[in-house]
Amino acid sequence: MGTTTGNWTVTPNVPFSNPGSKQFISKLRPDLSGYVYSTIFGTSSAVPNISPIAFLVDRCENVYVSGWGGGINVTQGYSTGTTNGMAAVNPLPGLPQPDGQDFYFFVMERNAQRQLFGSHYGQRGGTGDHVDGGTSRFDDNGVIYQAICANCGNGSDPNIFFPTTPGVWATNNGSTACNQAVVKIEMNFAGVAAAVQASIDGVRNDTTGCVPFRVDFRDTLLKGRTYYWNFGDGSPVVVTTRPDTFHIYTTPGVYRVMLIAEDPNTCNIRDTSYLTIRAGTNEARLALRAVKDTPCTSLSYTFFNQSTGNPPNFGPRTFVWNYGDGSPNDTASFAPPRQHTFPAPGTYVITLTLLDTAFCNTPLTIRDTLRVNPFVEASFTVNRIGCIPYTAVFQNTSLAGTDFIWDFGDGFSSTQANPTHLYNTPGTYDVRLIAIDTTTCNKIDTSDIVRITVYDIPDARFDWAPNPPEVNTPTRFTNLSVGAVRYEWNFGDGESSTDVNPIHQYNENGNFTAQLIAYNEANCPDTFSLTVRARIVPLLDVPNAFTPGRFGANAFISVQGFGIGRMDWRIYNRWGQLVFQTNNRKDAWDGTFKGKLHPMDVYTYTLDVEFTDGKKLRKTGDITLLR
Repeated sequence: MGTTTGNWTVTPNVPFSNPGSKQFISKLRPDLSGYVYSTIFGTSSAVPNISPIAFLVDRCENVYVSGWGGGINVTQGYSTGTTNGMAAVNPLPGLPQPDGQDFYFFVMERNAQRQLFGSHYGQRGGTGDHVDGGTSRFDDNGVIYQAICANCGNGSDPNIFFPTTPGVWATNNGSTACNQAVVKIEMNFAGVAAAVQASIDGVRNDTTGCVPFRVDFRDTLLKGRTYYWNFGDGSPVVVTTRPDTFHIYTTPGVYRVMLIAEDPNTCNIRDTSYLTIRAGTNEARLALRAVKDTPCTSLSYTFFNQSTGNPPNFGPRTFVWNYGDGSPNDTASFAPPRQHTFPAPGTYVITLTLLDTAFCNTPLTIRDTLRVNPFVEASFTVNRIGCIPYTAVFQNTSLAGTDFIWDFGDGFSSTQANPTHLYNTPGTYDVRLIAIDTTTCNKIDTSDIVRITVYDIPDARFDWAPNPPEVNTPTRFTNLSVGAVRYEWNFGDGESSTDVNPIHQYNENGNFTAQLIAYNEANCPDTFSLTVRARIVPLLDVPNAFTPGRFGANAFISVQGFGIGRMDWRIYNRWGQLVFQTNNRKDAWDGTFKGKLHPMDVYTYTLDVEFTDGKKLRKTGDITLLR
């Protein structure tokens, strides 16, 4: 592929060509004796339209080209044309109109049968899109990866923008210089492809295991409609329409896995991918030991690899040590021991990884916590309150320490580094930790006592009255809970309260499930529910006067009544202006309109109500605003 200022050869009877254009694509015979085909594309021009950037032939022998034209090429005096008029075939949607100084992407079907794709890409106006240090890549699946020098000097002009997709890291140019833009365009011309990937115990690309073990397989390209899985161990071929499956290997051996991805609507119909699985019984077991160097103030340690395996010999430089302090990984053989000096006192997580593929369970990693300090200092954290049964989780925050003795204050103990302990009985418990490290200067230290208080679960209970209910009478709830300090009520009609002994007015007939959640000092809950009955006869009234601006019930005016399901209440001044409106039966008017107090006067209202029994009523009247 290339460009010319002359007249390039177009082979006879080639199906696709753009006469007079200066970009050419030619396919040579294997012995270089002549063309299989040769054609040209672009506009009829004396000079090339684009500077080519990238070129690819995919597995279906489709040809991909990217390039840019116009803009800087023209202003710098090079003999080149522009991208104006280059064919748009299935173009990318939602882009600014082309301005002749854009990128251009082109795809031609095998043997120059036709143009499959053609689209400009870039901003409209300003300095043209170009490459002066960027790059392009096409992968085998016909995916374009293009770096573009974009939006040069136009970051402050909102009318000149480079097109981006929603949710990307940067959608505009924040500088006055050029920005590096990155474009990915995925085609569907390259046919079906397969790329099988294995995962063992959630580790991707792991292909070695100890029998019996499960391997999860997936096709990473997702191009097929049907998948044929041959696991290489004599088991039947598995056919799926999903791009993933699994298989359990039970016999040691080396197995060649074959995946065939199939799509009958593509040029190549099928593609095959292979993977080798190694199954064995030669399992390695990792172990390490850290020994502090002298004197007791030292921050240096010697690490001994105590791993074992079958066979017992490990390959050279197949272990990787990480000391958890930000230092580089230490790749080493089984021996000799490793020496490492830590930069400061602290707690470090040491990891040892085996990468020896001679063992069936590699890669394998173990971790060990190392507490580094010249003096051992015992300390820990724990949530100090809970409710039975309370499982206390202890976080060991000691400086240094290789051995630990916990006293949980209830006659039980532990030697774990970070234990948990179950308290089944309410009470207070004094917990203490002894930390031991014979390599430190003080050898042993005892923590301060931490007191844990364990509460009994509260007992939520209540009663209600009047029972049986009385017509249009509020329900009084009597809290009978024990051991609680905070309460949440749900009355079963969408309303709630945090009072100790609330009074609640139901708005309609019926049975309601009232619920009380009682919390104790440790914020532990207990829940109790009862069915509460309510008798409501619909009634409606609106007071005829109120005194806003003063304290007390008469400072506001609201609709009074029972069984109000829906309502529309509107209040007007003497000129017919709407000064208040609500659909909420609990709303009240404070005598203001747009934040200003209204004068003393007589106001009219309309009130449309639908009661909870389905009946409707319209009420009108006057309201006197008094000062």
